[in-house]
Amino acid sequence: MENKYQIYNDNLVLYNDMLKDIEEAKKCIFLETFRFGTGSIGEKFRIALIEKARQGVKVKVLIDGWGSNSDTSFYEPMTQYGVDLRVYRKIKLARAFFKKNHCRNHRKILIIDNKITYIGSSNLTAYSISWRELNLRIDNSELTKLFRYSFNESFRTYNKYTLSKKSYKRNQYYDSWVLVQDVPNPYHQAIKRYYQMMIDRATEEVIIESPYFLPGHRLRRKLCEAVARGVKVTIIIPFHSDVRLVDIVSRKYLGELYEGGVQIRFYLLGNLHSKGFMVDNKTFSISSSNFDYRSFRYQYELALIGEEPSVVEQLKEHFEASIKYTKEFEYENWKNRSGIEKFFEWLLVPFRYLM
Repeated sequence: MENKYQIYNDNLVLYNDMLKDIEEAKKCIFLETFRFGTGSIGEKFRIALIEKARQGVKVKVLIDGWGSNSDTSFYEPMTQYGVDLRVYRKIKLARAFFKKNHCRNHRKILIIDNKITYIGSSNLTAYSISWRELNLRIDNSELTKLFRYSFNESFRTYNKYTLSKKSYKRNQYYDSWVLVQDVPNPYHQAIKRYYQMMIDRATEEVIIESPYFLPGHRLRRKLCEAVARGVKVTIIIPFHSDVRLVDIVSRKYLGELYEGGVQIRFYLLGNLHSKGFMVDNKTFSISSSNFDYRSFRYQYELALIGEEPSVVEQLKEHFEASIKYTKEFEYENWKNRSGIEKFFEWLLVPFRYLM
């Protein structure tokens, strides 16, 4: 592959290239993902990883217990054939069920031979194969070092983390790139803080694309403040996501943003699951993090911030293609929504931190 940086929004193309890179691996394969499905796509990756482990390639896999642990027998052949598999926080039936199970590892990275890295929004599942996503393939050994450091730390401490206001991971830097590492912490939300800084610095345009859009009061205020100083702010979200309860709560806040001048567009061609952010056609973020309370407060996430021109050009094309298949938020319809809709918004708002 010629490009050092390649954007993907099609899961079928992404999976094929990931499997090709796995097949060509000579030394090591590190995979960290939220959902490792037990269907056809998961089966393809399971076979590919087992084959490389049998060839003597070091294969380490870290999956999330909530996202991937529906059928533990599916993963047993991987360990039998030499894959070093670890599961972050298996579901625990305990009195403090929420406290023990709500913090999840939502990261999605694949590292090949300490040279190639994939980061983005895609899980390894068959049901999401037609979703619109946003992923980046990096062919840069120096930049990949940041991801390898992050992965090794997560792999080593996968079963030791507890929610704490003291928890914090330092950002990793290379050239103009920043890898922002978020861990569950209700007070220090690293990705959210970086996004706030990017919005504050915007002078021309802010584009946000997210499947679940539930920003807190401060982020909503900063978006409206950006509009007030002449910045064009566009939010792209699915018309119907795969989590309808989030859609209901999200819509409660859209009127406030619209009144502040934010342009809101609903994606119509299936489910949009990409997590992209770009400011002034210059600085961008490609991440595993949704633009919501849960990602910012409770989950392990990674966001790669950069200014690489070749990525910027691909992202501009990606956002333009997304917008082509959207419709505008209809403010008058929102104001006149039914009482039952308002009731469910009121009912669900207290649970916005859990969605």
